[in-house]
Amino acid sequence: MFRDRIDAGEQLALALQKYHNKKNTLVIGLPRGGIPVAYEVAQNLKLPLDVVCPRKIGAPFNKEFAIGAITETGEGIFDNEVISRLQIPKKYIEEEVEIEKETAQHRLGSYRKGRSPRNIKEKTVILIDDGLATGATMKAAIRTMRAERAESIVVAIPVSSLEALEEIRKQVDDIICLFAPRNFQAVGQFYQDFTPTEDEEVIELLKILKT
Repeated sequence: MFRDRIDAGEQLALALQKYHNKKNTLVIGLPRGGIPVAYEVAQNLKLPLDVVCPRKIGAPFNKEFAIGAITETGEGIFDNEVISRLQIPKKYIEEEVEIEKETAQHRLGSYRKGRSPRNIKEKTVILIDDGLATGATMKAAIRTMRAERAESIVVAIPVSSLEALEEIRKQVDDIICLFAPRNFQAVGQFYQDFTPTEDEEVIELLKILKT
């Protein structure tokens, strides 16, 4: 159990000490809840902090239930088995992709305002979120990092479902997870304080550790 995202970030930083002040390495957080965790890690490891903005595509009956995710550019990664089983219409998915692509671009512009274009070519990136449920948005973030030619991708999370952890493990060079319980239901159940992170907090934290 974590007190809050700050506590989770501090604990995660202890598990990532081999990356302390490491050359050509940066921390990249997934908004919004992953940014406070990523900030603590970046601050403790003396590394720069940046952001990537994948977006979850939720099911029609429950937007929190991910059927997939898109990258910042709208490239989709979908769970076709779930989509088929739930008989989710193609038109619904296409419409949601357009909505979330616009949201991703808007947030990226707000969060990275005044920064140089993100440059991770031939660098080690540590991707951080506050936890993994399905892992959909993390998969989209990984795809973005690959497309931008990161040399090495590390995923670091405080808590994860076992299923997501094993899926993500296959896609990256290293993975650090503090807690992967068998009774996982939702990321929030492992935080005493899981208050939603607001855009203003994301922008402020990114300003403090500007790359």
